[in-house]
Amino acid sequence: MMNVIWVTLFGVGIVVAGFTGHIEAVTAGILNGAKDGVFVSFGLISIIAFWLGMMKIAEDAGLVASVSKWVRPFARWLFPSVPVDHPAMGSLIANMSANILGLGNAATPLGLKAMRELQELNDKKDTASDAMCTLLALNTASLTLIPATMIGLRMEFHSTSPAGIVGATAVATLVATAAAIVLDRLFRARSRRVKREGITR
Repeated sequence: MMNVIWVTLFGVGIVVAGFTGHIEAVTAGILNGAKDGVFVSFGLISIIAFWLGMMKIAEDAGLVASVSKWVRPFARWLFPSVPVDHPAMGSLIANMSANILGLGNAATPLGLKAMRELQELNDKKDTASDAMCTLLALNTASLTLIPATMIGLRMEFHSTSPAGIVGATAVATLVATAAAIVLDRLFRARSRRVKREGITR
């Protein structure tokens, strides 16, 4: 669906530019966008390498284990349908820990791995389970204490205070995470109520 939306927007933009005589602006935008993409990507390599190195140091120092230990009881409460000793629980905790530490590049593969393992526990293979929906909501709105990627982007664009967003990011992601959890619980309760009413009828 998203592919259709993007292709439609792109096509409409070209048609409108052609009719209004601004087709050269579209060409310039495409070329400049490609150039900026390469520029930012190369600039982020050093930032990502630095934070991955910091993550390895934190892991060796026991910080990641400490964060995981703190996250574990919370994960059990959020994912009651996932057995504690199932590999999915380990992936969920690792994903949440990586997001909290601002390592989105590390959190994404961990989230995908957790989704695959949750699918193994899913009775209805063509429908997302409650745990899968919870993971998606939390991974999207995760509490982040150190927004490493955004700090890197701000450095690339010569911000005078690249780390100035740390406080605001922590507050914003905390509110987003709380909202995601509340809505997740509300939808779960509604789903259970609908199922009960369907059974009684």
